[in-house]
Amino acid sequence: MFTINYINIFIFFLVSICLVFIMLFLAKLLSLFFSQNRDIEKISAYECGFDPFEDARLKFEIHFYLIAILFIVFDLEIAFLFP
Repeated sequence: MFTINYINIFIFFLVSICLVFIMLFLAKLLSLFFSQNRDIEKISAYECGFDPFEDARLKFEIHFYLIAILFIVFDLEIAFLFP
């Protein structure tokens, strides 16, 4: 048997799931009504007018990731040093 605590949790999840679907439906509905003025420049991938030079999925240097990770680690250490 469900106690009153579990029923409250179930109702909370039910309401939250319903709100998510309502918001998704409203977003789709509003985007259909307010996006009538689409032109080829607006829906293109690059709005700046330049064609892409090469594929966006190129190998990236791991050097930049290592510097970013080191910056985050040392930044956090400095934050913990000062009270």
